[in-house]
Amino acid sequence: MLTSDVIKIGTQHLRRMEGHIFDVLTVTKPVTPDVAVNLSKVISKLSPLVGNMIEFNAVEFLNDQREFAGHGSWLRQDPGFPDTIFTGAYPTPGFEIKAWFPLATEITARFKDSQNHFADDQTYVAMLAWLPEYLIFGKPRIMGVCVVSGLSVARARDNHYHNPPDYIVLEPEDTSERTANLQQTNTNGLKFQGTDVEFLQAQQIVNSWGSGGRDYKPTPEYQAKLRELTSRFNYRVDTNFAKMDRIFHHDIEAFKSYIYTLKVHGKSILEWNKLLGSKGREDKVRAALQAHLGITEEDTDEILL
Repeated sequence: MLTSDVIKIGTQHLRRMEGHIFDVLTVTKPVTPDVAVNLSKVISKLSPLVGNMIEFNAVEFLNDQREFAGHGSWLRQDPGFPDTIFTGAYPTPGFEIKAWFPLATEITARFKDSQNHFADDQTYVAMLAWLPEYLIFGKPRIMGVCVVSGLSVARARDNHYHNPPDYIVLEPEDTSERTANLQQTNTNGLKFQGTDVEFLQAQQIVNSWGSGGRDYKPTPEYQAKLRELTSRFNYRVDTNFAKMDRIFHHDIEAFKSYIYTLKVHGKSILEWNKLLGSKGREDKVRAALQAHLGITEEDTDEILL
């Protein structure tokens, strides 16, 4: 089975998961409006757990598809990249699965793998947006699925961030001769920390690279030029580098817009995001949860997390 066919078929099936409810975890209805307000502040903490459950279920879901029968099987890698791979094709196709809770302040998932890791475009990123059935309680429901080429995400990330000498994207050292668990594939973003005089000196070095010298390349030759900058000037590692919400990939941005416009329980997801994330507006949050989710003082259900 061709790698491209595996990715195509897998993508089609993953997109069918939109609307799917995972019967693996339930947050029951809050007993009072005040408890609902407090729950709305912490419900996002479930996202890592739900993300792992989504990964487990995605592998089982793909293995249930008849097109893959007799050709190989999907396996989850933990740890490892990507999250799930297919054993019946080479180069080995796979999906890196990112769960997104759209009531959080941003998409916190990161994508740091080097462009060099995707030479055959064999790995795709599957972003699954989820919410509880009733916004802050109920079972996890998949609100939408976005599947994009990992290579396209890496390129979008590098082109967005890379701006030498002020900001550079640096490839990992060559670790191909190390054992698999010690090999490095992650890039890093570095921000210039030198003086104004040193910045002018760094600019002169970058200008000497000629036309296209500021265009990012993951090649050893170009990386050697970047390492010259880091050896001569002070840079710091950017801890926010490679967040999916800051890459500005066209398809991911379109997916974000789609999810935010979805209406759930009387408001768009974006409206709920802004309301629940606002400070000093607990009365409005309480009123909205009462009006749209039917949470009243008379509710007696226990909360189970």
